[in-house]
Amino acid sequence: MTDNLQDVISPKLAMAIANPLFPAVDSLLRSGRHIGTEYLDNHAFLMDFQNELDGFYRRYNVELIRAPEGFFYLRPKATTLIARSVLSELEMLVGKVLCYLYLSPERLAQQGIFSTQEVYDELLNLADEGKLLKAVNQRSSGSDLDKQKLAEKVRAAIGRLRRLGMIQTVGEQNSGKFTISEAVFRFGVEVRSGDDALEAQARLIRDGEAATPESLMLEKQAQTTENDAENTDEIDEEFDGEPA
Repeated sequence: MTDNLQDVISPKLAMAIANPLFPAVDSLLRSGRHIGTEYLDNHAFLMDFQNELDGFYRRYNVELIRAPEGFFYLRPKATTLIARSVLSELEMLVGKVLCYLYLSPERLAQQGIFSTQEVYDELLNLADEGKLLKAVNQRSSGSDLDKQKLAEKVRAAIGRLRRLGMIQTVGEQNSGKFTISEAVFRFGVEVRSGDDALEAQARLIRDGEAATPESLMLEKQAQTTENDAENTDEIDEEFDGEPA
């Protein structure tokens, strides 16, 4: 490695990029994937090169975040150069239900295995069914067809969260069975320090406190104001979308 090249890229970052795992891990992170300890090799790779890769991704105006639970993901800034998409309100609400189930006693009783139907049932148990149906169809009359459409939307939301690394399929691909990853705490940041995390998460679901485009904009404006006061140009966004 020449001296000029060393001025541009550190030897350890060069090692990270040259690692055979880098192309796959980089692609997963850019797609919005969350990488936890269940992905042993990829997680160990990120642990080894966390600082170097964070500096690498900051050039794209995104940050490599290691959450308190240990999983990694990319968090975009407002000026990100990596394309991103925003989760729908229903997808975020399903994510909160998954976080609730992760915290529940049933997870141990069921050896950590849940089904799509259980998520749907818990969603209806914790949230207002009428509001959920209206979210799918503003003219919903509560018919069986409306409920069928809601169930389909929930299945689609679970599928997307699976692609983001929130859950892992158990058994056959179409079995509807899965385990829940610690990455679901992206939807439970409000309950990390609470006295009763399970009850706090249930309250958030009952109150419909899933992020919406409007709430995300307010959050961004508030964070921008706070950052200006601290004389920094970094905008700290929570789960307002993932690189796509």
